[in-house]
Amino acid sequence: MEYLFQVKIGALIGLLLLTLLFGFIPARIKWFRETNGTDIHRTVLSLISCFAGGVFLAACLLDIIPDYLSDIGTVLDAREVETPFPLPEFIIAAGFFMVLILEKIVQSFREMRGAREERAPLLHDHGHGHGLATARDLESSGHHVHVDLQAHSSFRSFMLFLSLSLHSVFEGLAIGLQSTDSKVLEICIAILVHKSIIVFSLSVKLVQSTVHPLWVAAYIVVFALMSPLGIAIGIGVMEAQLTAGPLIQAVLEGLAAGTFVYITFLEILPHELNSPGNQLLKVMFILFGFTIMAGLTFLG
Repeated sequence: MEYLFQVKIGALIGLLLLTLLFGFIPARIKWFRETNGTDIHRTVLSLISCFAGGVFLAACLLDIIPDYLSDIGTVLDAREVETPFPLPEFIIAAGFFMVLILEKIVQSFREMRGAREERAPLLHDHGHGHGLATARDLESSGHHVHVDLQAHSSFRSFMLFLSLSLHSVFEGLAIGLQSTDSKVLEICIAILVHKSIIVFSLSVKLVQSTVHPLWVAAYIVVFALMSPLGIAIGIGVMEAQLTAGPLIQAVLEGLAAGTFVYITFLEILPHELNSPGNQLLKVMFILFGFTIMAGLTFLG
């Protein structure tokens, strides 16, 4: 038992360090943060973003949702719950609508603030102006009245971070709940490969959003801590032998899955596919990211 505990602690440290390494590559390299570079630079960044979109699409359809459906099915069978109502899918929908409602509330407040700024004078005439503003004045005034629905908003970036963080906790939980050292190593290696690609893609999305660089660093650090936290919780659950633990985990997984469905299909993919240029190449890179994650899933 003592050796098993040491293996789990080693997996915890390894996951933490490797996640920080891959997460800070896009965050610390200036090239990824450039937004006004050459056409080639913008194209490459767009294709990297499309690759990340394919990774998240595969994570959503081949990893997060199947894991959740398997876990909730096991819990319902164990509790002998039988209902014709599609309860697992309903929980996913609840997570989807939770994010949708929260985002629309945030947008409503921003639009109200923008409307107040729109009524304020853009230029101080100092006795010489006529209360008129040109298009250039509007661009240089710094007043953002309209919300760009295609932009990587800070709210959507946060929800992406939150949903992936919850999933990382459950991945770590799977390690912490194992009773053999060989199974711990097997799952840990799979999660290390999977999470390295995920955290790199997450970091790319964060640096391209309106999130402040300090918050990007904080997100990556917190995200890196999620799997170790899950391992620690799993070790504690094994010691305490909680009976309600699997049910709580399954419900949280479902809400996280619904959140991830929203972010994948309403934020990540539309942002790139609705912007002009290199459409076929973008689809190829989305397919490339999806194929890599699908291959890792197939190999177990």
